[in-house]
Amino acid sequence: MTVGRMQYISSRLIHGGVDGDSRTGAVNVPIYQTSTYKQLRLGQHSGYEYSRTGNPTREALERLIAELEHGRHGLAFASGMAAITAVLTLFKSGDKILISSNVYGGTYRVLDKIFSNFGINYEIVETENQQIFEGKLTPDVKAVLVESPANPLMTVTDIEKVSRAARRRGIITIVDNTFLSPYLQRPLDLGADIVLHSATKYLSGHSDLVAGLIALSDDDLAERLYFIQNATGGILQPFDSFLLIRGIKTLGVRLDRHQENALFVADWLQNNAGVARVYYPGLPDDPGYEVQRRQADGAGGMLSFELAGGFEHEAFVNSLSLITLGESLGGVESLICQPSSMTHASIPEDIRRRVGITEKLLRLSVGIEDKRDIAADLEQALERSKRAAA
Repeated sequence: MTVGRMQYISSRLIHGGVDGDSRTGAVNVPIYQTSTYKQLRLGQHSGYEYSRTGNPTREALERLIAELEHGRHGLAFASGMAAITAVLTLFKSGDKILISSNVYGGTYRVLDKIFSNFGINYEIVETENQQIFEGKLTPDVKAVLVESPANPLMTVTDIEKVSRAARRRGIITIVDNTFLSPYLQRPLDLGADIVLHSATKYLSGHSDLVAGLIALSDDDLAERLYFIQNATGGILQPFDSFLLIRGIKTLGVRLDRHQENALFVADWLQNNAGVARVYYPGLPDDPGYEVQRRQADGAGGMLSFELAGGFEHEAFVNSLSLITLGESLGGVESLICQPSSMTHASIPEDIRRRVGITEKLLRLSVGIEDKRDIAADLEQALERSKRAAA
């Protein structure tokens, strides 16, 4: 069951894809918890054969992410890394993939430790610098994988310019849209070919499932990815698909609060003597501010900051009480991590230091708690970290 075209994304989050169940009138898509389906006769089925190949609950989610990203095709995977792996499987020995200078450590790891074994090469590039980026577009480059804002330094890449330059050379542009979600940014509209999500994060929003999503419009690429999804089998299960659809329904109201809190916290940190630098593209003095305003509807709920000299980072993190030390991001609760030892530990130290991922860099996923409580927790932790460093 589908509804008519909706003008605003806040409505599509709730009614997009498959809206309810036409057979029973249930307002939620049912959980089709089955591995196989009764076939009508030899060579004829009712649309489904086996749940690795297709499942109605997962299909509803796949149609939803395609619609939200303004694409024609969607695919759902068991994790964000499973989705990234499926996309990288499109390439062959001798191909090179350019990646943003600060990307999620798992993306770097799968390229460096897995796909390099099959002769697929990669190069780390400052995709935010258009001149440098275009100078790297050699004949062996077949794809560019961009995060914008990038993890964890919140570097903003002009997706439209990168996509245009890549397309002129027949290069595929892949954008990891995890940090902003389609509520704030739609890379396909900016010229990207494939959009990725760790749906574990903002799309789910409740830290209760692990999932990955892909959206795209190109029919040939979609057919190849559907084949990879079915052949390799890293699909999202029906119950998690149901939970993810449920989470997406509240994405708009959650992200509005995440953003409000993040801007408040970023401004508070920027004006605190215990903080040397804040990375958040919603601040007017951030290098990516203008590009972010042009290509997205907000700066999101993620920020990073460096502690100033005289403040001990381990004591700071250990003193937090409301904010949780943990991997991941995008949940309703505030989460903090040290990228150098956690999310980006798989990246060699020399590369981390070169791009600015130091021990004093902390990444904060600003939750939807009261922003004053978040700031108060940061303040008391700064005071304790200063005493510990004395």
